[in-house]
Amino acid sequence: MRGCHGAEPVETHTTMAVFDDFRGIVRENEPLAPLVWFRLGGPARYFASPRTVEDLAGVLGRCREAGVAFKILGGGSNVLVRDEGYDGLVIHLESPFFSDLTVRDNIVTAGAAVPLTALISHSARAGLAGLEILTGIPGTVGGALKGNAGGRGGAIGSLVHRATVLDPANEIQIRERDDLSFADRDSNLDEPVILSAEFELRPEDPESLVRRMRRIWIVKKENQPYGHQLSGLIFRDPTSDVTAWALIDQAGLKGLREGNAEVSDRHANFIVAHEGATATQVLLLIDKVRQQVWQQFGYELELQLQVW
Repeated sequence: MRGCHGAEPVETHTTMAVFDDFRGIVRENEPLAPLVWFRLGGPARYFASPRTVEDLAGVLGRCREAGVAFKILGGGSNVLVRDEGYDGLVIHLESPFFSDLTVRDNIVTAGAAVPLTALISHSARAGLAGLEILTGIPGTVGGALKGNAGGRGGAIGSLVHRATVLDPANEIQIRERDDLSFADRDSNLDEPVILSAEFELRPEDPESLVRRMRRIWIVKKENQPYGHQLSGLIFRDPTSDVTAWALIDQAGLKGLREGNAEVSDRHANFIVAHEGATATQVLLLIDKVRQQVWQQFGYELELQLQVW
């Protein structure tokens, strides 16, 4: 799930004084590795865990005033932090402050920090279908919306009724369905910070939903790295008919290594970080894979992974 959005990195030379009004919220030199799936990378120069929308808006406003780059971190499933860390502010939207989850009739409302697994299971128990197509996809609602998470069965964007966002002017806005645009692994929700979303679903027998979810889960887990492995999905599919994993597999790159980073032998579009791996090794391996696929097939693979 995409796990982040925000300003592009810029060189910063500010001190903690710029966040004097937010000392209960903002910390310095916070480790990021424990918060991302790869468990790699250096610290954030500044780190905030806001508890309210007002806190979030205040911190974002200060960033813009002081020219401090920022990123929004959700579940961290599609983020690789460089070994030197991130020279800006990382804002972590987490439970329980951005994790409200409610059902009313056929509408499910979820905060940006709600894990997709919780959203899917909660909806299924309520007898509402549609979101089960996301079974097995990691991340949070916010990241999933930004990147229009999905698979062969469909994507999350088709189910969104409306989204509540904090725009670049720090104003809360409701984006109705007609204002939203979703494409393959993309949406028009890049600029605002997503706060919550409403999903319009259809009634279905809960037992049938659970059985379908189990089938989807089994198929996905059979073709992904093992649960104990630290890994991440790397590239976007070049087209709807040409997948990144097939190109990498056909190039004979399964098992290719750079130090302790390895192209997964179960799914070629995943890289596994073995003990002792570094973010630099993962990046070097990504470059090797890109070069080989380009040379053999003429496709230039684009990253789905977010590199900070």
